[in-house]
Amino acid sequence: MTTSEQFLVRAAARNNAEWCAAMSRSHGLTSAFGPGSWTAPERTPPFYPDAVTLEPGADPEVVAARIDTRSPGASVKDSFGDLDLGRAGFRVLFEARWIHRPAGAPAVASDLSADVAADPDALRAWALAWDDGDGNQDVFRPELLDDPATTVLVGRSADGRVVAGAVASRSDDVVGVSNVFAREGGPDAAWSFALTATHRLFPALPVVGYEHGEDLTAAVRHGLEPIGSLRVWLHQP
Repeated sequence: MTTSEQFLVRAAARNNAEWCAAMSRSHGLTSAFGPGSWTAPERTPPFYPDAVTLEPGADPEVVAARIDTRSPGASVKDSFGDLDLGRAGFRVLFEARWIHRPAGAPAVASDLSADVAADPDALRAWALAWDDGDGNQDVFRPELLDDPATTVLVGRSADGRVVAGAVASRSDDVVGVSNVFAREGGPDAAWSFALTATHRLFPALPVVGYEHGEDLTAAVRHGLEPIGSLRVWLHQP
């Protein structure tokens, strides 16, 4: 990994941890940035880790001790894929790749109208479209709108329906893109919208995120480059 890629992976990990902290705050939960990792002492919202490592070589015992492993579902985002959490009762849930796209890189333009969810009703409509009937829409609470670094991007069809979306999380050096979806047109439509909308709002910032499987393949088709490996570990009671 080049020096530039090492910097970007660290920036992506920090950005992701800041997004996880914002999501936790919206649920009334506290968390902390400590040496080598971000951790939450109480169970975080569904789909969000209880810890994110920020530097290579974090002490797995220290990370595990800072989160609640007594409650089912505790997880750790091993940002550099270098932890051994098996001894602490974890197993690898999945592996993924950090991805990066330079600032100002051209995108396949989306034909959807784009705006920002600025009130609870708009956020609710976005969350229902993102969830697609799985019953998890309440993960996104109105308190999230109070976070100045978080922008919920809304893609609408010609008749005004929410058909695509993403979350853009701004930090000092990068903007993280997550929760990319499209109700029509599959992952290519999703990434086309997400990158077009993000570039419009943050043209000077590189885009980072992480994906795996078919979503990673789609991201690469749209100009995002894999820059490092990560693992998500799930605790086994």
